[in-house]
Order: sequence, then structure tokens, then C-alpha cells
Amino acid sequence: MAFVQFSRVSLAFGDHDILKNVSVNLQTGSKAALTGANGAGKSTLIKIMAGLLEPDSGTRVAQKDARIAYLPQSGLIHQGCTLREEADRAFQFGYDIQAEIDRIGDELKVDTPNVQTLLVRHDELMTRLEESGWHRRAVTAESVLLGLGFTREDLDRRTDEFSGGWQMRIALAKVLMQNPDILLLDEPTNYLDLEARTWLEQFLQNYKGGFLLVSHDRYFLDVTINEVYELIGGNLEHYPGNFSHYEKVRAVELQTLIDQYEQQQQEIQHLEDFINRFGAKATKAAQAQDRQKRLDKIVRIEIPESLKKIHFTFPSAPHAGHLVLRLNGITKSYDGMHNVLDNLDLVLENGQRLVVVGRNGAGKSTLLRIIAGSDSDFTGEIVPGAGVRIGYFSQDNAETITGSRSIIDLIESEAPLQLIPRVRDMLGAFLFRGDDVFKSLNVLSGGEKSRVALLQLLLRPVNLLVLDEPTNHLDMHSKDVLLGALKDFGGTVVFVSHDRGFIEGLATRVLELTPGHFRVFPGDYTYYQERLLAEQTGNVGNFSFSTDAGQAVLQKETETGAAAPEDSPGQLSWEEEKRVKAERRKKEKEVERLEQEIDRTEKQRKVCENQMADPAVYSDGEKCRKLQMQISELKKSLDTMNAAWEKIAAELE
Repeated sequence: MAFVQFSRVSLAFGDHDILKNVSVNLQTGSKAALTGANGAGKSTLIKIMAGLLEPDSGTRVAQKDARIAYLPQSGLIHQGCTLREEADRAFQFGYDIQAEIDRIGDELKVDTPNVQTLLVRHDELMTRLEESGWHRRAVTAESVLLGLGFTREDLDRRTDEFSGGWQMRIALAKVLMQNPDILLLDEPTNYLDLEARTWLEQFLQNYKGGFLLVSHDRYFLDVTINEVYELIGGNLEHYPGNFSHYEKVRAVELQTLIDQYEQQQQEIQHLEDFINRFGAKATKAAQAQDRQKRLDKIVRIEIPESLKKIHFTFPSAPHAGHLVLRLNGITKSYDGMHNVLDNLDLVLENGQRLVVVGRNGAGKSTLLRIIAGSDSDFTGEIVPGAGVRIGYFSQDNAETITGSRSIIDLIESEAPLQLIPRVRDMLGAFLFRGDDVFKSLNVLSGGEKSRVALLQLLLRPVNLLVLDEPTNHLDMHSKDVLLGALKDFGGTVVFVSHDRGFIEGLATRVLELTPGHFRVFPGDYTYYQERLLAEQTGNVGNFSFSTDAGQAVLQKETETGAAAPEDSPGQLSWEEEKRVKAERRKKEKEVERLEQEIDRTEKQRKVCENQMADPAVYSDGEKCRKLQMQISELKKSLDTMNAAWEKIAAELE
């Protein structure tokens, strides 16, 4: 089993401790996440693990020949060859092993005294090469690249032609192709669309090696990891379980910390009041001095800024009619030959939260620009409803943020009067904390400018928000704040996001774009996923959805393309089918729960049976009887649960 261990690792920048006696153990099968506030030192720790940064103290121990692969957040560029050739460079380790195998073969051809040693080494190298999958490198490369969204046509394109986001996809693909013993991934989903993220989720779920990853995508973490390391204040805490479990445990710990903080503040206030009242009185001087000593000895509890709960609401949305926007026959082409959007019809009603989904290049951002009015080069008609006021956010908004003013001056000048007292909290929610709020706009990075642009938008009284990737450059806490504000927003939202957890928390309707086609699904994102799965498995036909005066019409197409009659024998209504689906999901969840409970009970029984083999137990009659009774009860429970499982499983067949 491959492993890499880091023991009591410490690192400081000046007088600031980044890591304090941190210990981590990664091995084959590890599926771990590293979390913490922005600036906590996550990327620094991963670089130390990758051997790219030396700590001030501590030890690093790795199994001989263990291969570790590292993906940074950004900054990797590939040039000078085709994508296929660049992918092959990921297998350099195999070429190196093959070179050593060839060298040993050459040595064995001549008379050498260490034949046995060379043969053992030759066998080790052959085994490593075979297990690494190097001989299947061409198939592996193509599979990974296609999974991450490249096309077969892309394989022979020059890497210089790909944009920055696609450059990082190339880097991610190369890391995955290496099939290392330990993967270290720093924000691997930053440049991935939903389809590529889903593929990466499945890849990591099936990955035989170990990995540690940093991500702000809660759903992605929940389905890929089973342990969490949290870096806070230079200390590293370990939590077994998925990310949702970690958050529940952490919430309890945080509440305990807040309770202790509030109690301490009361004590401090009481001592300070006494000192202020009686410190100058000679008769009370001794008592005041005693309380001052007690006050000085108190170790102050601090609530980290990143853990403080922040909530804000938008300015009230101006009144708008029931019909917010109607799109009739919207068609858009960039080259005059291929339509990105083709005769798209859409009706938006007040209060809807529509997510636009589809692969890169399907026209999602194009549609949002058209809705927002920033792109007028299209055919078709847009009919706004009465009183509609649009607010639009995209990454391009950042380009307009310039000047010598500070962030806080800009936001305070644009905030409605009632929100000015909350400006500091809102800036904190968007990762501008402490002295960061006084930064000049001219020195901000692209990500910082995007966050300022998003906050600017949220301060304006609008009733239709058009948001293109609003969660980029936000950490998990900031996403939660934004999600809460959007759910409370009194207007309509149209948005694009690659964060599945954010989509599931916000969307009430789904518009799917494929090149030249569209479908509207009258339900949330979970319903949309169920529809896609049903289509893939052949449980339903190819469903198409359209809108008519805001009402969803479901039409099941036959093989000839004609609509099936509404009263077709055996065809369920949408409501009935939804109810059946809900009942099935309930049974599936119960099966899953029973399987987990059966597994847990089986493990308990095995533990008890192993204890029975302990001389200290079987020689003690009382202990032996108690264990036998416990084993008997566990067996009865297993019989009951297995019977229940068989019954429900049969109903699902």
C-alpha cells in the first residue's frame, strides 16, 4: 500500500504562523478533502505535500517509488505541440521505467556479478509498468480527454490554440492520466462545466489510489470524499465522513464556541464595569486591582471572521407584472452558417428561478447576454413585461471596475441608505475582510473585481437578475450567503452555474440548450436529472418541453416525431408519474438505509464474535454470557432487516 506521511509540519511567513505542527497521512484508498477559509494556507500545505515547498520544520515520509501528482489552481500553459502529443507527456514516468528496463536488459547480456539483483529489479519495474497502465496510454489519454469535454477533433489541435480554462483542463487530464499513487488536486473543478464535473466525480469514486483535494463545490465533495481535514488558525483538524457530515459536526462545535464566547464577553463586561466604577476609590482599590489581574489573565476567545454567519437581503424588487419576459424565435449565429440558438421560444414569469444548462458552446452565455440586452445581433423578438428592470452580471463586468477609490468607498456610495450599516458584513461575505476593504480598485485581481461587480449588482433595486457564473471566485461560505439572498429575492432569476449544489438550492425550472435545440423542464434540477436518467435507461420516451403563456406543456414524442395522444392507454399524467417516481425514490432510500444498517450490524456482530475468541472473555462466564446475548440480538436484528430489504427490493424489480 502506497503512502505519504507528514508529521508535525510547521511553516511561518514572517511572524504569521501558516502551519503549526500539522500531521497528515495519505495512503492508497484515501479520499480526503482539505477545507478552510481563503488565506488559511490550503494551497501552501498541498505544495509542501507535493514537495514543491520546504517547511520550516517537520518530516515527510513516503513509500519508496510512490508516485505523487499535483494540480495547482491555475497558471499552467501548454505550447509547441498537439493535444495528443501533450497528453503523451503525462506518461513520461513510463518511458523512464522502460528506459531502465532496457538498460538492465543490456547489462544482463554481458557477464555481470549482480545478476540476481538485476533480475529482481527488472521484475519490479515490469510489474510497476504494467500496473500503471502505461501500455494502454493511448486509450487512457483519449478516454480522459473526452471525459473532460474535449472532442476527437481537438486531439490534433495545437495546444497554443486553447484558452486559459481549457489549458487547465489539459493539466488536469495529464495528472489523471498518470494514475499516480497519490493525487493532490487544488480546485480541480474551477474550469469544468457540469458534464465534466460529473465525469470527474465518477473518476474519483472509482479511483484506486488516494487523493486529497481542495474544492468549494459542496456537492462535488459530498460524492467523492469520506474524510475532511480543516485548516484553521494554522491547526489541522480531522473529521471522518463526507462533507455534509463535517458541516453538521462543525456547526455544533461552532455553536459551542459562540456560547463560550458570549459567556466570556459577559464576564469581561462585568469585570470592566467594576474596575471603571471603583478603580479610583481608595476603599475599593484592592478589589479593583484583583479584578484587573483576573481580566488580564483571561485568554480571549475569538470567532474567526470566516465562520461568522452573515445574512443580507436585496433591496425590495420593484413591482412587475406576472409576465416578466417573452422570447419569440430567438436565433443567433456567429459565423452566418451555424446557429448557436435556433428559433428559441421562452416565457419567464414573476418569481421563477431558471437555470440554463448545456455543454460549453451550447449558447448559455449568449442567451444571457441577449436577455440582458447587451447583445442585439440576433433575429427574433424579446417582449419585456410591464415594469421589468434588469440587473446583469458576468465575468466581463470586472473590466469596468477601475479607479483609485477603495472598495468600501465604492460600495458605500452605491448602497441604499438602509444597507450602509451592513456594508462591512456584506464585504466580508464576499471575502473582503479586515484591511482588504481599503484596497484600491486599481490593484484588485480579476477575481476580486468580479466579486465587487457582483456585490454592486446586488445593491441595486431590480426585479430580473441575469447571472452568468455568479459563484466563481467565491468560497463555500460566500456561496451560502449569496444563495440565501437569492432565495429570498422577490423577483425573477435567470442564471448559469457549474456548481451543482448551488443549482439544486436555487433553480425551480431548467432550460437545457444543445446546439440548435432547447428544452424547458417544468421542475427543479433534481427533476431534470431524473428525466435525463429515465431517457437514458429507456423508461420514458424522448420528452420535449415548451412553454405556452407560461404554462408548461409536456409532450411525449413517438418514434415518428408525432405527439402521442394525451389519453393514450397506459400513459401516466405528469402528476401521477411524479407521484410514482417519488414513491420509488422513497423505497430506494429505504433500501439504501437498510443496506447501511445491515452493514453496520454485521460489523458489530463480527466485533463481538472476535471478542469471544479473547481468552480474557471466554474464561469469564459473565462476560461470555453478555456477549452471547448481544450476538443473539444482533442476529435477530439482521434477520428482521434482511426480510424488510428483500420485500422492498422485490417491489422495486
